[in-house]
Amino acid sequence: MASISWCCLFCLFLAVFVAQVGFCSSSKVYVVYMGGKSGDDPDDVLSQNHHMLASVHGGSVEQAQASHLYSYRHGFEGFAAKLTDEQASQIAKMPGVVSVFPNLKRKLHTTHSWDFMGLVGEETMEIPGHSTKNQVNVIIGFIDTGIWPESPSFSDADMPPVPPRWRGKCQLGEAFNASSCNRKVIGARYYMSGYEAEEDSSRIMSFRSPRDSSGHGSHTASIAAGRYVTNMNYKGLAAGGARGGAPMARIAVYKTCWESGCYDVDLLAAFDDAIRDGVHILSVSLGPDAPQGDYFNDAISIGSFHAASLGVLVVASVGNAGTRGNATKFMGESLSLSEMNASARIIYASEAHAGYFTPYQSSYCLDSSLNVTKARGKVLVCRHAESSSESKLAKSKIVKEAGGVGMVLIDEADKDVAIPFAIPSAVVGREMGRKILSYINNTRKPMSKISRAKTVLGSQPAPRIASFSSKGPNSLTPEILKPDVAAPGLNILAAWSPADGKMQFNILSGTSMSCPHITGVATLIKAVHPSWSPSAIKSAIMTTATILDKRDKPIRVDPEGRMANAFDYGSGFVDPKRVLDPGLVYDAHSVDYKAFLCSIGYDEKSLRLVTRDNSTCDQTFKAASSLNYPSITIPNLKDSFSVTRTVTNVGRARSVYKAVVSNPAGINVTVVPKQLIFNRYGQKIKFTVNFKVAAPSKGYAFGFLTWRSADARVTSPLVVRAAPSPMGLMR
Repeated sequence: MASISWCCLFCLFLAVFVAQVGFCSSSKVYVVYMGGKSGDDPDDVLSQNHHMLASVHGGSVEQAQASHLYSYRHGFEGFAAKLTDEQASQIAKMPGVVSVFPNLKRKLHTTHSWDFMGLVGEETMEIPGHSTKNQVNVIIGFIDTGIWPESPSFSDADMPPVPPRWRGKCQLGEAFNASSCNRKVIGARYYMSGYEAEEDSSRIMSFRSPRDSSGHGSHTASIAAGRYVTNMNYKGLAAGGARGGAPMARIAVYKTCWESGCYDVDLLAAFDDAIRDGVHILSVSLGPDAPQGDYFNDAISIGSFHAASLGVLVVASVGNAGTRGNATKFMGESLSLSEMNASARIIYASEAHAGYFTPYQSSYCLDSSLNVTKARGKVLVCRHAESSSESKLAKSKIVKEAGGVGMVLIDEADKDVAIPFAIPSAVVGREMGRKILSYINNTRKPMSKISRAKTVLGSQPAPRIASFSSKGPNSLTPEILKPDVAAPGLNILAAWSPADGKMQFNILSGTSMSCPHITGVATLIKAVHPSWSPSAIKSAIMTTATILDKRDKPIRVDPEGRMANAFDYGSGFVDPKRVLDPGLVYDAHSVDYKAFLCSIGYDEKSLRLVTRDNSTCDQTFKAASSLNYPSITIPNLKDSFSVTRTVTNVGRARSVYKAVVSNPAGINVTVVPKQLIFNRYGQKIKFTVNFKVAAPSKGYAFGFLTWRSADARVTSPLVVRAAPSPMGLMR
């Protein structure tokens, strides 16, 4: 299981980019961000962009046009261009420019999961008590690596005509023509100007078109909205019927990611087009390597803020930071279908060190580090400390070349990610690895036999938080809890591109896989409640999540098995059976995000540049914690603090909710009023949550606030850290 961030979702986050690029060797691609739409004709915007560029190119319109890559003119305004540092600095000082920043590269955050989550059925994915047939009118945009339209997951059989609101197009290109789109995949575009400006132009690019060459885009799209496929499997593993969360929803693809990654200027162009095209939801399974920078200098934050301001929900991933001779069986992770025909001697790879390699170096099964005589015919136990799946596969090839017949790989990061190996192999965690090494060291003739991989359903305990899933707190604005929610992301089977491995389906792990699970759930909510805002949809998902696993025990975290908290799973594990009846929602709109920005230090001048209106900071929050968010985080509590929230009734017209609080350790929490009485649907009521330090504590403490009625419970995480006292001691 992996966590999801809605960092762009209802984007509290604005950003502005300015791009400066020249024609000399020192030129680079920059984003020039100029805020919201001004109301000017899009063609006039392009002309204005060329005029600004000409002013830093000695008045040459020809050079300005040559340096220009994109104009953003539909959901927000700005442009991308090749500029020198000096030219970028000049543009940054021009009227109307919010920010200028370089063209950064993002990386992709690289079935029975819907059954596991409680949604059963084939095409309908109906939730008891509700009809989700309106999903045929919901359009999901995927900013990713494109799509393989011929996959059975994207068939348009029995689908009605394309919704009339759709304004997108099917962009033609290499191996992609007008017939590549259909009533399921209703739009497809691709973007490569930013990529080509940064990468070696002589490098061959696969499919200069929306066609997916890597498989990632097809995989994520089918998880969220793939049609029912009767026999989906990976080389026989996980065989059975499979489908996406909203199998009848429409798909629009925006290919911005190529072999080495996804560049900001291309991402912004995709956001801009998607807003204009008429998508309802955007799914973005990618992000930066390092923590996000300032909101005004982050492409995903900028695109998401403007998308959310125009009613488009954005879902983004948070990032990814055998048997034994004594008859004891161990379960490891693998996608290898080969197996050992007989038991063989098992040794620690350090025993087979060769040449100048030390036993420690050989324990990691490095290239040429193994002695062929010692390794031949044996199962080797190797260590692994890297993050890539490719390096795991490489180790199995090294063991095979040394004559080994099997490999047990101790993954020191305990990531539980299954991959295919060159020989019978399995990945185990540190604790299991310790037991296997203990067996080897305490047995006269240790033996092992590795069986072929097989599908295991109903594994317990589950769900668990995967080790690769990025954790909180929020490094940029600690008052806003991140991640928001958790969803399946480990070893997910979905559609694939035959261009990579000649496979129709593949198994991947990562928050890239958890993101489209949330997208699918959000699509079902949009189908049933089409008028709900992005914030209301987010709130419904967060406040109905669970913190218990399938055995009704607290969710735990790999690899150590400790009890998880809000920094691991946000509000908890998504529960699609409850999201359509959340009872109450925490709603927020553009005015709230503006107040949030003012509360974290943005002045009215910066705010107006972004919004292109007369916004003021007169109604700013006293702290960022005051944003009407479905969770409450107080990162620096000095004795006492109060937060006000507003809930909207979306359940029974007449209903009564009572507050139930689980106090964070060392913190007293009171709620005023303790009871909320609603008389109509859509009614809004404010309440105040008071926090007071009761006992000294270290670090963050976690609790919950739940509003309970006769038939609903609305839960928000409470995350509090008491500030040190003036004497340097905890209060």
